[in-house]
Amino acid sequence: MIAGLVRFAIARPLVVVAATLALAAGGVWAFDQLRIEAYPDLTDPTVVVVTLYPGFAAEEVEQQVTVPIERALNNTPYVISRRSRTIFGLSVVELTFEDGTNDFLGRQLVLERLQGAQLPDGGDPHPRPAVGGRERVLSVRGGGGRGRDRDPAGDPGLGDRPAAPPGAGVADVATFGGLVRQYEVQIDPRALDKYHLSMRQIADAGEEQQPERGWGPAPDGQQELPIRGSGLVQSPDDLEGIVLDAPRGVPIRMGDIGRVRMGALPQTGIFAMDDEPVGSGGVEGIVLMRRGENPSEVLPRVREAVDELNATRLPSGLRIVAIHDRSDLVANTLHTVSHVLIAGFTIVVIALLAFLLSARAALLTAVVIPLSLLFALVCMYVSGVSLSLLSIGALDFGIIVDGTIVMVERIVRGPREQPAR
Repeated sequence: MIAGLVRFAIARPLVVVAATLALAAGGVWAFDQLRIEAYPDLTDPTVVVVTLYPGFAAEEVEQQVTVPIERALNNTPYVISRRSRTIFGLSVVELTFEDGTNDFLGRQLVLERLQGAQLPDGGDPHPRPAVGGRERVLSVRGGGGRGRDRDPAGDPGLGDRPAAPPGAGVADVATFGGLVRQYEVQIDPRALDKYHLSMRQIADAGEEQQPERGWGPAPDGQQELPIRGSGLVQSPDDLEGIVLDAPRGVPIRMGDIGRVRMGALPQTGIFAMDDEPVGSGGVEGIVLMRRGENPSEVLPRVREAVDELNATRLPSGLRIVAIHDRSDLVANTLHTVSHVLIAGFTIVVIALLAFLLSARAALLTAVVIPLSLLFALVCMYVSGVSLSLLSIGALDFGIIVDGTIVMVERIVRGPREQPAR
């Protein structure tokens, strides 16, 4: 078969040249279409179920939350391993599926089985966003300008503002540091005693006024007027107007027993960078890429979203700046691998010229190495393998080292020399 192929190539050189050019063009096109990653995500499909159960010890969370979830998830199809972690007020159950399992199929199976879990009130399980082992593609920091000098009560900062809206390719945006906005009611104890109210009544009244109230139509002669009641709190004045009680028809409002102001949740983490003072008001946003997405396509969209936030949506004096970008890692990796490929190619040609004293051998090797690389890129595109440190390194070793050895053996032996038996 090899001999017939050689005879065909010698008899039809134009066909060989055309096939070679087509292969080179296909390799260049495949390189432009391939997904570029510094390090590939080799982890198996995983679904992580997170359940918050605040105020309870690890033993109680284990008994009341983790164990029922594990029982509900028993015999889930395609699962190869299961592990759980339980700490104070938090339960984490992780399921690892077989390689090749669709991520969304795994999440759907988990959600269906979670419906049968017998959990206490307050325990609401939800799957973590579908991210892989290399999910962090961009880290940004918010702050700067006069944002550091702002009153936390007036503007708590960026802790409750994601750095970039989740969109195509982005699973979630996690924030660290900063302040999260909340409403605070500063109650006067003397007013409580005066109106004979308790803290429980105040808390229940605030919770009942939160949801939207939908009312029906009201008749008005020959027509009906639709009436809707809005209970969503949008300002401190709305909270101050909540009615707590109405003895003898006289309403007692939230503003009568205290003062409502805008405040911030207590900080559980402080973000600082370089020489910034601790607690300077900055916040870090971590953009998590969805599993299986192409970071080379996701990162430009994320940068565009960050530029839009800086230009149109952020208050004056605040700005989002990138502090970690995976594209830098990808560029450095490609630069290193390209340098290795060129260096290996050059060393092979010089070694052949120096030791074999054969310009023909050096020329054949110089032509075969790039063509083999382009053909390998086409095969990678067809099989869905991304360009990474592992795949390009394997191509480097396989094409330059193994391919060169085969070429040298063929040239040294000659076309008619037979191997010794």
